[in-house]
Amino acid sequence: MAKRLLLFIVSVHLTIFGYSQRYLSDLDSSLLYLNDTVRPLLKRFENLHFSGYIQPQFQVAQSKGAKSFNGGDFSPSSNNRFMLRRARLKLDYLLATTDNYPQALFTFQIDATERGVNVRDMFIRLYETKGHNFSLTAGLFARPFGYEVNLSSAYRETPERGRMSQTLMPTERDIGMMMTYEPLRHNAKNKFIKWDVGIFNGEGLSGPVEFDSHKDLISRITVKPISLKKFEVSGGLSLLYGGWLQNTTNVYQMGDLNGHKTFIIDSSMSNIGEIAPRHYYGADVQMIYHHAWGKTEWRAEYWQGKQPGSATTTVNPGTLPSSPVYRRNFNGAFFYFLQNIVNKKNQLMIKYDWYDPNTKVSGKEIGDSNTNLTVADIKYSTLGIGYAYYINEHVKVLAYYEFVKNESTQLTNYLSDQKDNLFTLRFQFRF
Repeated sequence: MAKRLLLFIVSVHLTIFGYSQRYLSDLDSSLLYLNDTVRPLLKRFENLHFSGYIQPQFQVAQSKGAKSFNGGDFSPSSNNRFMLRRARLKLDYLLATTDNYPQALFTFQIDATERGVNVRDMFIRLYETKGHNFSLTAGLFARPFGYEVNLSSAYRETPERGRMSQTLMPTERDIGMMMTYEPLRHNAKNKFIKWDVGIFNGEGLSGPVEFDSHKDLISRITVKPISLKKFEVSGGLSLLYGGWLQNTTNVYQMGDLNGHKTFIIDSSMSNIGEIAPRHYYGADVQMIYHHAWGKTEWRAEYWQGKQPGSATTTVNPGTLPSSPVYRRNFNGAFFYFLQNIVNKKNQLMIKYDWYDPNTKVSGKEIGDSNTNLTVADIKYSTLGIGYAYYINEHVKVLAYYEFVKNESTQLTNYLSDQKDNLFTLRFQFRF
């Protein structure tokens, strides 16, 4: 018994030197290799791989009770807090072929913080082993849409994903099935291409069960980094085509009434049972320049489409809504500038993003009498400036300040910019 326990401890000790994958939908290639000198001793446990990270942090907001997409809203009587933003533990069980290509992968990941314990990943991935070009994933896993959504929080330079990502893709995961084309052989002709196509429930982790029969089709074509001397270029195109069931006769759409932009109601009985369209289109590009200090990186990503919601929010519902449906056109973008200073241990970051939930209106048009426009129609933009110090390959310290700007409207409390700027000091350990 003691010998078995010792073997397990040694096995775990050796496997924790691998890292969780940089992108949520990718396979960590370190799972395929184990030092031959320890392989006979650890053969029973060699398929197991543990990884994870922890992110304790301290934050100071510009005002008490500030609303925030950086860890959630502050309490009404508080403008500062310690919190455990994420504490993830991930287990991968990989079966490999005799020539070290993946054959099957089981992944389980949990997040345990002061707010509770939640499952983040639970899926099985089966690989085609003849040509090593295709795989099939089923369970709870990341939606294949966008670059920022799929960049792991363990590797993302800024503390959080942008407001648009968190609103339209909360928790990043959903339950479904996905087919992937990704040539894995080193001499494959299309090894720089990855194409994901999946069908998902649509609620993500926000709802306990699938509340309608309609599914979301999500697809992404990725061009992996291509080297051009000192430069690397990559990018992708994303599509989400879905929606959710309308359980009401009252549907609001933007129109013009007496020279005013307003939501116009349609109360037809035929609205009940129709699908409120949820259509997203995205494009992204990344470019890296390698130099003596490390690297300089630029990223740009743009989304636009149609998003149904309620009078007060554009967040996708977790349960079947019975309130009136508001249909809106949206757009938004993320821009990153990352710069190593002197060496790879020091990194400056600048990020700008915006989310406009209703592109048909702006500014003082929101809150105009008899327009039905609300806080859900306000455009936000955020400028973040930060500095990260990488103590070693496992540990980093991040200081980050966000300037959050909302449109000035005619709505009470939104006549001018809210005082919701935020400073974050974060410590991260990753294994």
